[in-house]
Amino acid sequence: MYYKVVIEDTIRILPDRFGDDLDEVVKQIVQETFEGTIRKKHGIIVVADNIEPVGDGIVIHGDGAMYQKVQFEALTFQPEMQEIVDGLVCEIVEFGAFCHIGPIDALIHMSQMMNDYVQIDAESQVINGKEKNLKVQVGDPVRARIVAVSMNEISARESKIGLTMRQPALGSHLWAAEEEADEKKEKKGKSKKKKGGR
Repeated sequence: MYYKVVIEDTIRILPDRFGDDLDEVVKQIVQETFEGTIRKKHGIIVVADNIEPVGDGIVIHGDGAMYQKVQFEALTFQPEMQEIVDGLVCEIVEFGAFCHIGPIDALIHMSQMMNDYVQIDAESQVINGKEKNLKVQVGDPVRARIVAVSMNEISARESKIGLTMRQPALGSHLWAAEEEADEKKEKKGKSKKKKGGR
């Protein structure tokens, strides 16, 4: 889920930036330092905006750099257990599929893909259901539920999010369109039988 929060922190401004416009320097350092990082309380900081220095900065003897308190608004993404998310399949691997959900990737393990036996073709980037003929491939939009969250504050790329699509109303968006088309064909076939039976 996305949130808008206010964050206060301290940044380090090197002496070679002292002659530059303080507001611009602060904005650049905050964006470079915090965007894409994870805070336990807030999740991933996607965008930092409305950045303001708070009070005067201080120079620590022997360091030379200025330490400046800052306050900024952040758009954050915090994946939550049981949350329903839309994603985009970005990679098929031997054990399932990775999806982009917001600014991070999540895994749909092959056991959580569908209520069917699945065949994974990692080379062709396709997963097929054996009995129901449902298919998932790279680029497909999907809807899933978050079943595991392990955020790594040191490295966002090491975070692990698990998804499931094994429930009604979850799965590839294309499955719903195919199901709707099949239902229309079935109704059309029944109405032809009724007409033919008279």
